[in-house]
Amino acid sequence: MSRQRVAIVDYGMCNLDSVKRAFEEVGARPFVTDEPGDLDRADRIVLPGVGAFPDAMHSLHARGLDDALAKQVWDEGAPFLGVCLGMQLMAGIGHEGRRTEGLGWIDACCVRFQPTETDRRVPHVGWNEVTPWVDSPLFAGIPPATDFYFVHSFHVACATTDEVLATTPYCDGFVSAVQRGQAFGVQFHPEKSQRNGLRLLENFLAV
Repeated sequence: MSRQRVAIVDYGMCNLDSVKRAFEEVGARPFVTDEPGDLDRADRIVLPGVGAFPDAMHSLHARGLDDALAKQVWDEGAPFLGVCLGMQLMAGIGHEGRRTEGLGWIDACCVRFQPTETDRRVPHVGWNEVTPWVDSPLFAGIPPATDFYFVHSFHVACATTDEVLATTPYCDGFVSAVQRGQAFGVQFHPEKSQRNGLRLLENFLAV
């Protein structure tokens, strides 16, 4: 596999060292950037993140990264992976604290978990199974119901199943991966999910 140049977008919402190291481990050439112009030289783009939806969108907009991402992903066709908050930002609307417009790439909104009788704890923290709904190169070679590592209080609620890639059985079930064209999102953390997380990153490099 050729050494893909992977832009890891830094918009001030998480420590990016573990994401960068994971991509290095699977043979990519990752670089961290907060400059919109740097996305032009990337073969792949990753939007990680941990934190609040409104703060993240404000930061992306202030840096001009929202428009740069849209240009590279939808005009230039660069494969994209949103991780955790990065996946949530793909939605049209976020309801964390206040109603905030997201990137609008998928027909979905981001909402808080509501505890159930069987799953009372929020945030959802730890290992849980991810089951793909459709065949996708992102999950190639990864068995159904494989465990990945999660840390989140909000999740993406899709308007239809068209962009649902995988689900996880917590709080009556939630969407844990999405796909629209060459743009993917995962609610879990591949960089913290050991062997299967690295396999997913390898699959992303091969898209």
